[in-house]
Amino acid sequence: MSLAQIPREHLNTPISSSLSPPSNKSFQQPFHYFTHYPTNTQYLFTMSSGGKGKASSETKSSSRSSKAGLQFPVGRIHRLLKKGNYAQRIGSGAPVYLAAVLEYLAAEILELAGNAARDNKKSRIVPRHLQLAVRNDEELNKLLGSVVISQGGVLPHIMAELLPVKTKGKAKASQEV
Repeated sequence: MSLAQIPREHLNTPISSSLSPPSNKSFQQPFHYFTHYPTNTQYLFTMSSGGKGKASSETKSSSRSSKAGLQFPVGRIHRLLKKGNYAQRIGSGAPVYLAAVLEYLAAEILELAGNAARDNKKSRIVPRHLQLAVRNDEELNKLLGSVVISQGGVLPHIMAELLPVKTKGKAKASQEV
């Protein structure tokens, strides 16, 4: 007997009509009904596709990065966390969280470096722009305070004592007399 020939009224009936759930309150196992056959008729036709290969109803696999809406590789970070022996076990949420934090930090630094490049009328971000971006931001400077950025240069700063003294209009008048 094939699945399509089974009447619909028999699909969700108990194995035997004489069976009933146990009345003993201490017995807490669930009562199982006969639910082997699916009630969806569309599923009946997709099951009997025949041949080898994937069924037509299966969806394409998606990466954990795309499921989390991230650009950074969650699978690679998970592999590196396991390989680095940071802990005996690594949870499934840890690499997603770490990838999100790293992506946020990278986006923040790149945005500030892009602004610094635009201020200098350049279209390419160079290490100098990264240095200016990190050192001019208070929180990033605190986070990366001990980091040396190669080819970054130094921040432009002139001490106030070295600047020329501004003269007032009265000084010019005294020289004319």
